[in-house]
Amino acid sequence: MKSNSKHACRVIVGLLFTSLVIGQPVRADDRESLEALRETTLNLIDALVEQKVFSREQAEAMVKAAQVKAAKTVAAEKPKAGAPVRVQYVPETVKNEIRDQLKQEVLAQAKAERWAEPNAVPSWLDRIMWEGDLRLRYQMNQFDPNNAPPIDYIFAADSGTTRAANFLTGTLQTGPTANTTNDQDLYRLRARLGMLARISDDWSAGVRLTTGNDTDRVSTNQTLGTNFNKYTLYVDRAYIRYQPADWLTIIGGRIPNPFFSTDLVWDEDLNFDGIAATFKPAIGDGSIKPFLTIGAFPITADNPPNSSTRWLSAVQAGAKWDMTHKSSLTVGAALYDYNNMGGQPDGDPGIDLVPGFGQYGYGNSLRQKGNTLFLTDFDRTDGEAPQYWGLASKFRPLNLTAMVDLAHFDPVHVILTADYVKNTAYSRSEIKRRTGIALTDGKDYGYLYKVAVGMPKLEKRHDWQATFSYRFLGSDATIDGFTDSDFGLGGTNMKGYTLGLSYAVDQNAWLNLRWLSAESIDSFSLVPSQRYAVDVLQADVNVRF
Repeated sequence: MKSNSKHACRVIVGLLFTSLVIGQPVRADDRESLEALRETTLNLIDALVEQKVFSREQAEAMVKAAQVKAAKTVAAEKPKAGAPVRVQYVPETVKNEIRDQLKQEVLAQAKAERWAEPNAVPSWLDRIMWEGDLRLRYQMNQFDPNNAPPIDYIFAADSGTTRAANFLTGTLQTGPTANTTNDQDLYRLRARLGMLARISDDWSAGVRLTTGNDTDRVSTNQTLGTNFNKYTLYVDRAYIRYQPADWLTIIGGRIPNPFFSTDLVWDEDLNFDGIAATFKPAIGDGSIKPFLTIGAFPITADNPPNSSTRWLSAVQAGAKWDMTHKSSLTVGAALYDYNNMGGQPDGDPGIDLVPGFGQYGYGNSLRQKGNTLFLTDFDRTDGEAPQYWGLASKFRPLNLTAMVDLAHFDPVHVILTADYVKNTAYSRSEIKRRTGIALTDGKDYGYLYKVAVGMPKLEKRHDWQATFSYRFLGSDATIDGFTDSDFGLGGTNMKGYTLGLSYAVDQNAWLNLRWLSAESIDSFSLVPSQRYAVDVLQADVNVRF
């Protein structure tokens, strides 16, 4: 700011000096225009004083300095006695042009360098944008009284298979600690704060912090009731984006979901580790906008000999068609290929040295429930309880998604969504060959239908939206660890419906009410007579900033 003020002073002194020099005795018909130039300069000085660019004392010193310099210049150029005084005539149009040009140059410089703005801040702050949201939630989990108790899952797991390994956890003193029959009332908080930085025209970056924990990647909820203890914030996103052209975007780090999708396959709170590139070529009149997204995402790091890298490789092609009346149709086809996720039987460490024992396990820090699992170390002979559950199936889901936004009654929209997924790598014969397990049930496909009526996004007061959806997600249609954590309290092998209603009570503040009713498709314990069902009520207060 100090250097900008000095620059302003030099410009103003120059203008004032020019007006004072030209303001010496000349032809009478030039006096009015020259006085106008002088008054313009003095008014500009007063305006800058009022804007606190410099003080009144500094302004007066500038005027005096200009007057002294003007007097010296006139004295040096004063003609000898008797010599004629010749003043070059300047046309009125030229004088006006010079005055306007000087004025525009000064104002443009002031605006560009911000030395004429009060409380001006550094220009780099203009490239930073903050965003965030806060949600308070009451949640009721209502379990079906006919659900199988956790102890039944313990006995069923003696066969070496299960679809709910987390129901088996327990201690010798208390038995299984899972809950399948007792209703719950939970009070929860979610807080997220993100920063978006525009580095240049091509480069940008983003960082977001959120509540939650480091063992549940598909939920950012913090359950209240921790003896008034403090909460922990985690890095939810941290990425760099490169966009050298409108048709190409490359993003890497911990990134937002780059795929056009619903929560049938990916939970809305899930973020990806890795790199993705999206191509959006322009064709025709621009009403049809094709896109292609490819990505590579490490799930577990390479750590020989203890474990090998697990990867997700993905590609999605699709297009958006902008129809009339602000309506649009978007379709996408994606193939997600999981590498090294299928489980394999482990050796017996009691007999042989087994490098990386347990590396084929599908750990409880990743899984939710629903995928068919088997004990990878079931044949151990050392008498210890088996510990590692692995995925019976391999996974290569094909995902087809379509959404049509009908805006004929704008601002009220009708949005119809359909989603279908099928695990193209699922094979019961391959599972039996690799694991020795002969499955007689389980599903390798899933689908979702959804209708939403109201405003596409709740921003203004009195905006509203009502939704209804039905989903069917088979046990091995996709990896259960990344699916919606609310429907059926997470995982696959669930079917049912969801009702939702949202209403904006103010700008960027809204209420949300949802009822999610889910029940199992096939048995979680692989005992045909056993079932699992849960209804979830969620009442939210949301604000966004």
